[in-house]
Formats: sequence, C-alpha cells, structure tokens
Amino acid sequence: MSTTTVSQLDKVKDGPWSGGKSPWNLEYGKIMMWFFLVSDAFTFSAFLIYYGAQKFAQPTWIDADKVFQSIPGIAESGQPLVFVGLMTFILIMSSVTMVLAVDAGHRNRKDEVVKWMLWTILGGLAFVGCQAIEWTHLHHQGFWFGRNPATGLEGEAVAEALAPYFTKDISYTAALQFANLFFTITGFHGFHVSIGILLNIIVLSMTLNNTFERRGTYLMVEKVGLYWHFVDLVWVFVFTFFYLI
Repeated sequence: MSTTTVSQLDKVKDGPWSGGKSPWNLEYGKIMMWFFLVSDAFTFSAFLIYYGAQKFAQPTWIDADKVFQSIPGIAESGQPLVFVGLMTFILIMSSVTMVLAVDAGHRNRKDEVVKWMLWTILGGLAFVGCQAIEWTHLHHQGFWFGRNPATGLEGEAVAEALAPYFTKDISYTAALQFANLFFTITGFHGFHVSIGILLNIIVLSMTLNNTFERRGTYLMVEKVGLYWHFVDLVWVFVFTFFYLI
C-alpha cells in the first residue's frame, strides 16, 4: 500500500485564504452599501474641506463658544457646547444600541433585535429633535441661510450686532459664510439621520412581521447598521469642525 505525502505547499493551497473560503465572499447588498458609504464620505469631505478653506481664508471667524453657549429653554448663555455635547452623546449611544441590535440578529434573538432597534430609533429622533431646537434658537438670534444678526444693518450697528459672536476682529462676510455653511452641512447630516431613522423603522417592522425569521438571517439589520454607524462617524467630524476648531 502506497502512502501519499502532502507537501507544505499543498497544505497552504488548501487553506482558507487559498480558494477554500474567499475573503471577498460578501453578500451583494452589503457590498453596495459600502460603495454608497464611500461615495457619500466624499460628499461630506468636500463640504468640510470647503468649510475649512473658507474659515482659514478669512482674517477672522466666529467663535463657536460664543455662538453655541446656550441650552435652549434653560440657559441663554454661559453654557458653551453643553447642548451640542448632549446631542453628540445621544447619537453615540444610538450607535451602541445599533451594535447590540446587530449582535442580537447574529444570535437570531428577535426580541432583543426589537428592543435595541427601538432604542436606536428613539435616539435618532431625540438627536433630530435637538437639532431642530438648536436651529430654531439660532434662527431667533438672526442666523439663517443668507442671513446673520447684522443683515439689513449699516455702519456701527453691524459691528454692534456681531460683537457677541467674535473674539477678535468682526467680519460680516465671515458671519454670513458661517451661517450658510453651518445650516447646509448640519442640515445635510440631519437629512441622513432622518433617512436612517426611516430605514430603522422599516427594518423594525420587518422584524416584527417575522420577515428575517423566515429568511433565516438578520443580515438586513447589519446593512442598516453600517449606514447608521457612518452617520454617527460623520457627526464626529462635523462636531469637530464647527464646534471645536
């Protein structure tokens, strides 16, 4: 009886990275989600790069600590970045609950998927609600698309209206650019969050209808989770550019 000797090279060829199991064996929808997220990342990057270019091209710029120093309905001033810090915490925690929903889906635990998806949706709604409150507050202060608190004023009245928002020199153009870019970029991000909330509600409804139980997989939860984590990650950069730098 002859024995067959298997060389080390043959052992390598039979390994999981050599045809036994392809590292690119991913579901089509998941790949498409990644393609979309990469393309969307370029859009957000272009917005933020333009904001940075405008900010550093101006001799002076608005001080974020002076613009965002209120807690709407509680304190008008003296609380810099507290409210937006709360918004950020809410969104980050919603990302945590989404992770838990995806993990529950991997374990085929429908009840846990429902629970964590509900918390994720509530977190998203709370974030969008806080953003609407912040927008309303800034609008009452005089900031809006194509407007700042000095719009329509002349002479010394312009400097007087903008003085509370600048640390150094005052610039009407800088205040106008800040308002336009702030509402455009945060609005674009808020739109993404709103779409994410809608997707989460759809996935929650499918979970309650046992759609994924019949399919035998909760992969859709994971795909929506990728989108939600992307939205959270983008907010980290938006928060850094507008509120910290």
